[in-house]
Amino acid sequence: MEATGTDEVEKIKSKFMSAWHNMKYSWVLKTKTYFSRNSPVFLLGKCYHFKTDESGELSTDGSNFDKINTEISGNVEEFRKDFISRIWLTYREEFPQIKGSALTTDCGWGCTLRTGQMLLAQGLMLHFLGRAWVWPDALDIDSSDSESWTAHTVKKLTASFEASLTAEREPKILSNHHRGTLKRNWDESERRNEVYHRKIISWFGDSPLTAFGLHQLIEYGKKSGKIAGDWYGPAVVAHILRKAVEEARDPELQGVTIYVAQDCTVYSSDVIDRQCSFMDSGEADTKAVIILVPVRLGGERTNMDYLEFVKGILSLEYCVGIIGGKPKQSYYFAGFQDDSLIYMDPHYCQSFVDVSIKDFPLESFHCPSPKKMSFKKMDPSCTIGFYCRTVQDFEKASEEITKMLKSSSKEKYPLFTFVKGHSRDYDFASSPLHEENDLFSEDEKKRLKRFSTEEFVLL
Repeated sequence: MEATGTDEVEKIKSKFMSAWHNMKYSWVLKTKTYFSRNSPVFLLGKCYHFKTDESGELSTDGSNFDKINTEISGNVEEFRKDFISRIWLTYREEFPQIKGSALTTDCGWGCTLRTGQMLLAQGLMLHFLGRAWVWPDALDIDSSDSESWTAHTVKKLTASFEASLTAEREPKILSNHHRGTLKRNWDESERRNEVYHRKIISWFGDSPLTAFGLHQLIEYGKKSGKIAGDWYGPAVVAHILRKAVEEARDPELQGVTIYVAQDCTVYSSDVIDRQCSFMDSGEADTKAVIILVPVRLGGERTNMDYLEFVKGILSLEYCVGIIGGKPKQSYYFAGFQDDSLIYMDPHYCQSFVDVSIKDFPLESFHCPSPKKMSFKKMDPSCTIGFYCRTVQDFEKASEEITKMLKSSSKEKYPLFTFVKGHSRDYDFASSPLHEENDLFSEDEKKRLKRFSTEEFVLL
């Protein structure tokens, strides 16, 4: 009986946290983001120019498109469509209870897991859809959607407390901005892309059986001493994502692997070994690899000397973003303009979506408006991600990034390095691809514990 009472307290507490975060972040989502007309905007390797004869700033919500000439307006539309097409994964509430806890929401603690999911989702989008793909319905999510979220949040806050007082499950308040996917005459290629679009999102659904859902990630996190409700750092999340991809059983995912750099070093032979490992079918074939590099961009604060390197990384089309943030908050960085980083924020708490049903709504998985943050506010602890489809792509990327590291580094040592050979050649334990009894090797556990003490937390 006591346990039941504790569970009820936890549920009421989680409802309050969800309502509070929604009140707080809905105002942030409603706030317009302005971009300079005179500087290029980079988004995951793509460059957009908003330049006109007039100086000043430009809002990306469409409020002043009529003041811009047709050519530039088209470029702004392309940027908005590209940004909205990225997969946005946020706090959710009222999902199936997490094993070993009473939690049915990750509100207040799961932000770094969410930014890690967004990075992996971008890697899978590159793998299955390519960088040129954009969601045909992206511009149907317009500024009125985010405008309605604040009023919607007030309704949810009231409903949440009423439900808590009567010990009832929170009633569902349906917002008026959700619309079904527009029916159109798609050709075979468009239909295929839409199937993969939905499939990728479904892999991140918040239920125990989805490959990269919160429930699975938390299970893998337990092997590094983390439990549901704990705070996760970018390096720990990198290793959790690697294990999640290794353990994924969907045949579609057998052609992808993840490599996590060891102590800021990428060992080329270890990466190529992963790419050339046997598939579950027993046939030898090359796999695409997502390379994750946990780094620190300074000591207590981010060193501004690293700005040009970070901008260079986000200018690469095979970059899948950065798991980072500012102190106490995790963001998914996907681009930049001048000295400001463009990001997606996972802190808005949305209702659980059952991705197992046919034609589940997609709108809540796409962010209607980009946000900007000054680079100097960035927390130094982060994880950088790259995608390489083939061994040749990896070799080309390693050469290109090495040149970038050397040219941008004012220090004696670069931020991270690519080294030929295996990690075992340098007296490091080489972790096997699959371990029967434990998901993390002893060497990895030591590294994870060290990272865990260094990284920021969300309070």
